[in-house]
Amino acid sequence: MSKYTFVDLFCGAGGLSTGLEKAGFKGLLACDYNKSAIDTMNINHPGSINIVEPVQNLTKKKLKNLIGDRKVNLVCGGPPCQGFSTIGLGDPDDERNSLFKNFIKVIKILNPDFVLFENVTGLLSKKNEKTLEAILTSFSKIGYQSHLNMMQAQQFGVAQKRRRTIIIAHKPNFNYSFPKATFDIESGGKYKKPQTLGDEFKKIKKSMIKNDKMHDLESAQISKKIDLQRIQKIPEGGKIRYEKDELKYLPKKLRLGLNWDDIHESRLRENHYHRLSRRLPSPTINTHNHHYFHPIEDRKLTLREFALLQSFPIDYQFSGSRNSIIRQIGNAVPPRFAQALGESIRKGLKSKKIAKNVQNKAQFQAQLLELRSIAFRYA
Repeated sequence: MSKYTFVDLFCGAGGLSTGLEKAGFKGLLACDYNKSAIDTMNINHPGSINIVEPVQNLTKKKLKNLIGDRKVNLVCGGPPCQGFSTIGLGDPDDERNSLFKNFIKVIKILNPDFVLFENVTGLLSKKNEKTLEAILTSFSKIGYQSHLNMMQAQQFGVAQKRRRTIIIAHKPNFNYSFPKATFDIESGGKYKKPQTLGDEFKKIKKSMIKNDKMHDLESAQISKKIDLQRIQKIPEGGKIRYEKDELKYLPKKLRLGLNWDDIHESRLRENHYHRLSRRLPSPTINTHNHHYFHPIEDRKLTLREFALLQSFPIDYQFSGSRNSIIRQIGNAVPPRFAQALGESIRKGLKSKKIAKNVQNKAQFQAQLLELRSIAFRYA
């Protein structure tokens, strides 16, 4: 059976590619400006043409040379786009404008049936409303109808509380519906629990991989004595963000020495000395997870543990320095989440029905208010 095809722009370590392949798609081309990320792609996705190339260099001629006349069903990616208020009206010198415009340029060249656009939930905020409208307008101008949603990774089998803005755009002769949540929901009067950190970490013990460099315990040790002493006082699931947390967990000699009244909202911007819980999904894995600690061992998490919390397969290999790999993992779309999106797009590709009319302005505003409420309810 022939597979649907995709091109992955801003591919990073291949979170989207991994999930889409599991959903039955074939990767034709992936690009990223980061060499280590492309080295990671070459290890895990040898069937795709993976190139170190900024998206602005992907001309019609270059794309033709790379993928020939093969049909592209899907283009996916998450370009930064906070640099403009409306297409052509923001700062013309802002590189982020160029990245999104070139993302659109490649879509126009490849003319795919579907586009998968992924970004941060901040895109739904009031201050970025014009940015979001400009993105949707850009898709409309090149002949695509868009579906907007805020989605939560833990509802699709990822052991992580990660929320993202997703736009699925498609040609008018297709229909599309977002995948339904299958975890962390009420269904049939029963609660379907999310995948937990403990569920993922059990895979390491069961793994047959010998001498996994991604699970190097030595590099996960706590180097500073005072940090080690502090984390030893924190129970599983505990963390310090407010003064009450500091007083609860730390004796006077180990306290942080902060004047809590001088700190904005009398709280730290993020949790410190956060021992994760085996019974819950992890917080969002990002590119600077230096405040996360193992639930019961006095150490940081290993790279393999971070990758599992992003739902990468246990045998997925990464290339580059430790800091580079942390960035690759933190920036990735969780593969299990990408798979759910891929499966829903496959259904859309098979639909071949006339799509419903696009939203009018009032409908867009109503939906945006609803998504904004959900996205920032617990922020």
